[in-house]
Amino acid sequence: MKIDIPSETDHLNAVIVHTPGREVSLVNPGLKEELLFDDIIFEEDARREHFDMLKVFETAMPADGQIFQITDLARECFTEQAVREEFIELMILELPSENIHTIEKKLSSLDGDSFVKFITEGSFGGKFSLQPAPNMLFTRDLAAVAGENIILSRAARQARVREFLMMNIIVKHHPLFDNIRPNIITVGGQQSIEGGDVLVAAPNILLIGMSERTSFSGLMSVTEKLLHRGIDHVVAVDIPKQRSSMHLDTIFTFIDETECVVFPPAITGQTHNVVHLFSSGDFVQARQCRSLKETLEELTGREFTFINCGGEDPIKQFREQWTDGANLFALAPGVVVGYGRNTQTFLEMEKHGYIHMTQFEFLEEFGKKGFDPSQNQKIAISFEGHELCRGRGGARCMTLPISRTNLETN
Repeated sequence: MKIDIPSETDHLNAVIVHTPGREVSLVNPGLKEELLFDDIIFEEDARREHFDMLKVFETAMPADGQIFQITDLARECFTEQAVREEFIELMILELPSENIHTIEKKLSSLDGDSFVKFITEGSFGGKFSLQPAPNMLFTRDLAAVAGENIILSRAARQARVREFLMMNIIVKHHPLFDNIRPNIITVGGQQSIEGGDVLVAAPNILLIGMSERTSFSGLMSVTEKLLHRGIDHVVAVDIPKQRSSMHLDTIFTFIDETECVVFPPAITGQTHNVVHLFSSGDFVQARQCRSLKETLEELTGREFTFINCGGEDPIKQFREQWTDGANLFALAPGVVVGYGRNTQTFLEMEKHGYIHMTQFEFLEEFGKKGFDPSQNQKIAISFEGHELCRGRGGARCMTLPISRTNLETN
């Protein structure tokens, strides 16, 4: 398989996900904020909702498309003791206050299954325990494939360090990533960048949000490397540093090549919050721009349509952005999935030519005969996510695509 993401909306070939498990049931309500959750999740319903979402993916993907569970990839890596020991050394370095060195030998002797369980659930032998890792559900943040490059994220919050280190190990050791390994991009020190802030607008154009989770230094470090690896333009978008807009993709996502769903107060209601970064010899040049829409249109030579999350009513915009109405995930050009509770957002998409189908309607229509993305149908698929949305992340947050195919060049 070729690891390659030429845009946000090309046909999905392969994606990494994590169906929630016992780790979400281990979240203590008194510590949920520390674990970056706004509410507790009922595991059984959340798993059912996630599996239902994946059924939609399977129907829309090509016959040879693949959905990888991140824990399966990790388990395959951790069968090797040397890899387990490498991960333990990283944990000791990145989490010095957790005293993991005291159980280093015992951890290294675990089998792959038990080791992955320790990473996700935090428990070890009943005598040593860390906090669980419920945010593993949001695989998007752990890395970002941009063209044939892969950016390994660096966590901005300690609660997510183990997940990010696990993704680092997977990319370094799993054969799935053999071909892309020379194109790994990392940041270090006190820098941070998370995949939810990275959007591939076109093969040579990247958007990066400067959010509460992606630092200025992290953004600039990644940009400098990308501009020497096939990316011509990086558009830095300064967004509010707050929980409700923790990443750029919580307020802005692509649903077609030139159509996006946006949270108006943070996108169309803002000006001069965009900087165009490009290479000039050995240096990165910066140019302030008036708006994101104008910048995209200038760089691509195409006219863009921004569709309001929540419609025209400001109260509904805020309500539906809070439940991830702007966090949609494209399965093919113009074919997207999102939480069904964001009714006004789907109504607004219908005004722009999208057919709204529930997950059940989509499966009934295409489950047997198959889905052909070359028919250029614009479909907005809603799925139930009453428990999943309690974690503050939508369909894009729960997916890490690693391979997409451009239908026109395929």
